[in-house]
Amino acid sequence: MAAPVPPGAPRPGANARQQSPHPNFNPNFQTNPNSLADNMQNMNLNRPHSMPNSGPRPSPFGQPPPFPQSSVTAGFPVASPPMSRPGPPPGMVGRPAVIPAGPLQSTLPANVPPGRPVGLPVSHPLPFGSRPPPASLSSSTGGAVLPSSAFPSSGVSSASAAPPPPGTRPSSFVSSSPLTGGPAGPMSSARAGPSSNGPPAVGAGALPGAPQFPPPAIVSQPPVGPPPSMMSARAPAQAPTMRSVLGSSAVSSPQTPPLPSASSPFPAMTQARPPPPGSPYGPQTWSMQPQQGTQPPHIPGSTHAQPPRMFGMPQQALPNQAMTNIPPALGQPGAPMSGSSKIDPNQIPRPIPNATPIVYETRHGNSANPPPPATSDYIVRDTGNCSPRYMRCTINQIPCTGDLLTTSAMQLALLVQPMALPHPSEDPIQVVDFGESGPVRCSRCKGYINPFMKFIDQGRKFICNLCGFTDDTPRDYHCNLGPDGRRRDADERPELCRGTVEFVASKEYMVRDPMPAVYFFLIDVSMNAVQTGATAAACSAINQVISDLPEGTRTQVGIATFDSTIHFYNLKRALQQPLMLIVPDIQDVYTPLETDVIVQLSECRQHLELLLENIPTMFQTSTTAESCFGAAIKAAFLAMKSIGGKLLVFQSVLPSVGIGALSSREAEGRTNISASEKEAHKLLQPADKILKTMAIEFAEYQVCVDVFVTTQTYVDIASISVIPRTTGGQVYYYYPFSAVSDPAKLYNDLRWNITRPQGFEAVMRVRCSQGIQVQDYSGNFCKRIPTDVDLAGIDCDKCILVTLKHDDKLQDGSECGFQCALLYTTVYGQRRIRVTNLSLPCTNMLSNLFRSADLDTQFTCFLKQAAIEIPTCPLLQVRDHVTNLCINILLSYRKFCATVSSTGQLILPEALKLLPLYTLALIKSRGLRNDGRIDDRSFWFNYVSSLSTPLAIPLVYPRMFAIHNVDTKVIKFLVGLWSKVF
Repeated sequence: MAAPVPPGAPRPGANARQQSPHPNFNPNFQTNPNSLADNMQNMNLNRPHSMPNSGPRPSPFGQPPPFPQSSVTAGFPVASPPMSRPGPPPGMVGRPAVIPAGPLQSTLPANVPPGRPVGLPVSHPLPFGSRPPPASLSSSTGGAVLPSSAFPSSGVSSASAAPPPPGTRPSSFVSSSPLTGGPAGPMSSARAGPSSNGPPAVGAGALPGAPQFPPPAIVSQPPVGPPPSMMSARAPAQAPTMRSVLGSSAVSSPQTPPLPSASSPFPAMTQARPPPPGSPYGPQTWSMQPQQGTQPPHIPGSTHAQPPRMFGMPQQALPNQAMTNIPPALGQPGAPMSGSSKIDPNQIPRPIPNATPIVYETRHGNSANPPPPATSDYIVRDTGNCSPRYMRCTINQIPCTGDLLTTSAMQLALLVQPMALPHPSEDPIQVVDFGESGPVRCSRCKGYINPFMKFIDQGRKFICNLCGFTDDTPRDYHCNLGPDGRRRDADERPELCRGTVEFVASKEYMVRDPMPAVYFFLIDVSMNAVQTGATAAACSAINQVISDLPEGTRTQVGIATFDSTIHFYNLKRALQQPLMLIVPDIQDVYTPLETDVIVQLSECRQHLELLLENIPTMFQTSTTAESCFGAAIKAAFLAMKSIGGKLLVFQSVLPSVGIGALSSREAEGRTNISASEKEAHKLLQPADKILKTMAIEFAEYQVCVDVFVTTQTYVDIASISVIPRTTGGQVYYYYPFSAVSDPAKLYNDLRWNITRPQGFEAVMRVRCSQGIQVQDYSGNFCKRIPTDVDLAGIDCDKCILVTLKHDDKLQDGSECGFQCALLYTTVYGQRRIRVTNLSLPCTNMLSNLFRSADLDTQFTCFLKQAAIEIPTCPLLQVRDHVTNLCINILLSYRKFCATVSSTGQLILPEALKLLPLYTLALIKSRGLRNDGRIDDRSFWFNYVSSLSTPLAIPLVYPRMFAIHNVDTKVIKFLVGLWSKVF
């Protein structure tokens, strides 16, 4: 038998690593994390090697403990304490765009004709100090573009900051924090994908329980900072000019008097400045864009060609469109003979992050404010609509007809994340208890009471905003109306003034008593798992997170191990030590008594800690290489069947024996994984239907499964992932697993999985106003009926895509409502209903659809649709489909809304100007590239299926970190950390 591999020693069979390594060779190279943040967040720098588990800790859960019954007033909110969480999304400050500081001077020698481009080649641009400011350049291809009256045009690079003096290097960071992020070009990640699903740590004191890191030496980060924002800088109100992109000197264009300025409904934030008046993040109303010229009868809101112009009159750009000059291709008339001509990179749209958090009010008066970018840092003030963290729509104005939506080529969908983490500065969600009668609901559609239901007849009746039905107000809920037609107590009742609220569920919402919080750990102890250190890492991680489990009699735990047989452990306090119970039959699986293997944590803590310390030693000399993964999870399910709970599985090798045994498809995949093969995608489908059948049964009995794959070989994630995807869980992937660097990552992921805000035995339904209906749901869940989504487990990281369609015509100027209702059980045993409401205006103008499009949500739909198609279509077809989705949107805008039709200009809608960039990044991502392992691609599209909107863009468009100006203390720390790890 092979001896265990100590940390840092060569791995068995790794012949390639026995040779002389390259100077830059990384002996523990991981293809898992895809950014420096992923590596930093999991190192647990301030945690000692052996942390005691008995010390008290603050409650890490998002749900507050159950409130005293005496403090609950029927029909009125229950004050909830602020949420205490172990780790919010990463906090980062983006890098601003670098502004040229000097003009590009170009002189023509006497013997060179004016039409020939001269000067430095494009590959060697002049220094920043010798470039002209943006306002000093003008177009050489057509006249000046008229300034925008309703939208900021991104065809010209502009910024509010003054250019630096010549010869100086402009600062590349807003903050000198060592971990500030900025935009990066689309590139392929060296790792296998996003490996760490737990959020990294934030600043000290922000939230208890998270892994702590040394704070920056100069500037501290904000308490919470999501990925870099994608907001663009707004240019000053002046006549913009076009910059030459052909490599020749700039040529002045005729000056055009500026147009009268108008407030934009979608202004972009200036870097590091508060929002200007009329900003979408302050009080603002929806202003309809006037039609451009004569409107075609069949496409409302579209714009025809420009009116006739005088000779020499410059072209005009639509206020909400971005224009970029494109040089003619080589070989075409007018194309330069040299290869130095290309597009000016300064005119290419790029993400510009915001430096300060944005305060965003969801509604102002009777109008909805458009949400900020999902990747920006914002603080929500709930004034009627829900926070965009919980629900976002791809278009913030709903088309009145399906034909108008088809013409735009955009998608109408909702991205719902009902338990998303709020910002620490935001108000907690209010809890309302209506007593035994339950919350007020519509008699027809069963919609819940919300701020958009209208009360009439002195408050005796109310009109449902979803189905239009007029219903009687319950007597104990009656209140007179004020002069404005609103209830006098509307501002005192959260359900009438907040977009998101939680109701305490009455007994009619309970099929059985609320289930306890059950955590069952299943560990692979096969020979490969023991020798690679995966078993020891799993036991150590479980032993450390025991103290983070909720206290009380409702918390129960169980543990089992498996190789070619299954080993349960009796942890009762009456026993002197844990007792092993072996189940040898892996075809017809059975389980010991439930009361023997699942016990209260308070009664078995000492036995559990002792067992976890001894498991790696118990199986150290094992020579069993087989794994009965399917039989083991089946046996664990039988033990949990009557109560439900979370099943956390640690798997290291390919399941080879027992129920659901799999054969290696790795050799076949090496030749067929290329996109040119027509049958390659079939290798990404489950190899056996048995696991799918088991997963449906697990979901029916409220058992949520999470799988931690710690492997150095092929394990067929395409088949294994069926179980977590159906039960509301997820897959964590560590390849190739390293006993040196991955245990910290494994602990961080396991701790976040257990301590994050979550619920059990959940059911979700989305209701829409008349004229719109739900077409389909997509995500990690089990759907037994078309209208509901069954979730054995739901947490703050899970996002569900809800595709919508028209079934009737909507009225222009009216509002369309959406309501998401989530019935779930908290970890403290309370049954609650979380209701999320969103109301958006309707429009019959095509230009309004493009103006109000949500870039982040549209791209997330692209990403999730590509993930759905990967297992069913060849990669080439998936890439073509993604490309066509982007092209069709831009074509529709150019055809029906744009006023400039020159072939030398790229015309983009202002709201979607970064869509081509993100689409290109998606095509080059690990999931859609030709090269790659089967397991890597399987993990990628399984990870994307439940990915939230703020994490979608950083997945394919990675964040970059500048290290040339990092503080010296941080550099020394990183060097020391690097030497210890490698």
